[in-house]
Formats: sequence, C-alpha cells, structure tokens
Amino acid sequence: MKNKGLIASVAVVFLIIFGVFVFQMGKMNQPLTNQQDKKETIQTVGILQFVSHPALDTITKGVKDALKDAGYQEGKNIKIIFQNGQADQSKLATMSQQLVDKKANVLVGVATPAALALANTTSDIPIVLGAVTDPVGAKLVKDLDHPGRNITGVSDQPPVASQIKLGKELLPNAKTVGMLYSSTEANSKYQVEEATKAAENSGLNVKNYPVASTNEIAQTVQVMTQNVDFIYIPLDNTIANAMQAVVGEANKTKTPIITSVDTMIEQGGLATVGIDQYTLGKKTGEMVVQLLKGADPAVTPVYTFKEGVTVLNEKQAAFLGIQIPDELKKNAQIIGNATN
Repeated sequence: MKNKGLIASVAVVFLIIFGVFVFQMGKMNQPLTNQQDKKETIQTVGILQFVSHPALDTITKGVKDALKDAGYQEGKNIKIIFQNGQADQSKLATMSQQLVDKKANVLVGVATPAALALANTTSDIPIVLGAVTDPVGAKLVKDLDHPGRNITGVSDQPPVASQIKLGKELLPNAKTVGMLYSSTEANSKYQVEEATKAAENSGLNVKNYPVASTNEIAQTVQVMTQNVDFIYIPLDNTIANAMQAVVGEANKTKTPIITSVDTMIEQGGLATVGIDQYTLGKKTGEMVVQLLKGADPAVTPVYTFKEGVTVLNEKQAAFLGIQIPDELKKNAQIIGNATN
C-alpha cells in the first residue's frame, strides 16, 4: 500500500511539473506568435513612376493619400516602396524586378512606360495602372471592362475633342494648330490622332511636330511659332518634363498653348479640359485598396473618367491679349489672376 501511495504522489508531482512546463512554454511562445501575426498583416505596395514632373508627382501623392484614407499606415499595416525611373528604360526594368523581388502584394505603374515595365516583369502580382491613356492599345489589358489578366487600373484618357473645341472658342480666328508630342510615346500618338480628327472637323489645318527627345523641343517650338496659330500638347511625359522650355519659347511670339493636363496650365499653358491629376491619383489608390483586399484584377474594370474640368489661365490670357468669354469662366477653374 505504501508503494502505491508513493507512486500516486510521484504521479501527481509529475503532472504538476508537466502542467507548469506547458504553461510556461505557452507564455514564451505567445509574443513570438503575436510578432508573426503582426508581420503577416503588413502588406507591401510597390510604386514605379516613369519620370518626375508635376502631373505624375501629383498622381503618386494621390495614391498614397488614398491608402492613408483607407486606414493604411506605413510601418503599421503597410509598406510603400517608391521607385522613379527618370525616363530611363533600363532603370524601369531593373526597378520593376526589384519591386517583384521585394514580394510586393500590389504594384502601381504611374504612366504607360512604367506600367509596361511592370507587366513585362510579372504576370502574377496584381498591377494597377495610374495615368495610362490607352491600356488596350498598349496591350496591357484585353478590354477595359474585362482586363483578363493581372492588370487593371485607371485610364487618364482626356476629352480631346473638348480641348480642341475650347481652343477654337478662345481663338476664333485660328486657322492652324500645331501638335507637339514625343515620337516615342504610344499614348501621345493615339491622342494626336484623336485631336487631329477633332481639329479637322472644326475646320482647322493640322501640322505635326514630333520630337525624339527633350533636346529637340526648344528648336521645334521656335519653328512651330512661325507656322501655327496655337500649339496643342497631348498627355505626353517628355513634353511635360520640359514644359517650362516650351512656354518660354512660345511666349516669345505670344503663341497660345492648349494642353491636356491641368498642371501644364499652372506652368504657363492657356487652357484645357482635363482630369484633375490628384483626383486621378486618389482613384488609382482606391483601386490599390480593392486589390489589397482580394479583388481580382482580371475582372475589375479599368476606370475611365466621363467628364473633364475646364481650367483657364487668366494671367496667361491677359499676357497673350486674349479675352476669355464670361460664359466660359462660369464653370471653369481659374488659375492666375489678370490683375496680379
């Protein structure tokens, strides 16, 4: 009996020791588990921007602000990796691979060349297009409503016909419009084709002035100002990056500039009917949020804006000697002040 009692006592002691051991191990593992869970909740967004200029910089800011508005905080539940290719194709390719290697959950391509670089690097990670004018023509998606692969996003296709019409309203005596654009950007060629149709339908003669690089812009504008009544600039990253040079040369002969983006009006363009770049960026960021939460890009329609906002540079109009009709001013966004 004594042996049985001893055995029972030993068994009880063993169970107590074992229970304490299990409890302590559970406490030791708890912080590690919490740390692992925290790591698992941090998602990574990789942003690849084609080049630095006000329009694209504003879009990128909009993307980041949309993520913040949706409750994503850097270091807490999201990590944002930003890369800027500075218009260098080889850099875009290298940076795309780096973002893929960082195992980003969603990638953002700001401007067509950046989006193409990402698309050429991965067919698995979801990609959101930011400021891509013709996603179908660029072969990034099969269809705007049904993209069909790992890519969706926001198109910044501008209301080109409305822009040409605005040019005619401001310059009723104009007979010839010059198209200034980069010969290396597919988006620009597409818009110039649309703008040419609209201009010819408005009774304008059209002259094309493609440039291969920013080095040709100043001289090309000098030639244009001798042959056209106003200059039209599509959504073109090369020209946008040298907008100050364009304005500087055009102002020498007081040649008006109609643009496709509001930020170019702030730099000295006369007018546009365009898409607010910050709004475009916010919408791009909202689509990033959708994909982070599990939306399938293959069946998420590419978003396109239905209407543009008329933007007028009153100070530039005064400099050019152009009277802006009161009717146009009523619903327009006015930049500059003719009295300043």
